[in-house]
Amino acid sequence: MSQKLPRVTADKMIRVVEKLGFSLVRQSGSHKIYKNESGKRITISYHPGKVLHPKVIKSILKDADISVEKFKELLKKV
Repeated sequence: MSQKLPRVTADKMIRVVEKLGFSLVRQSGSHKIYKNESGKRITISYHPGKVLHPKVIKSILKDADISVEKFKELLKKV
């Protein structure tokens, strides 16, 4: 059974990603690229106030290698 993803704006996703140890490396247009110390890279399309598409959220979670449950826990803390 798949878990329903919460609706998240780019701003909230960025706060979660930064909490996971990722930091902004560069920006190309509306795309912000984050990296962590182990070299994992995440790209977030930044449009203030707009909700990210569920497929985009799922892709970011896969790139960050975290589960939906852990993501929901981190969302509560930000």
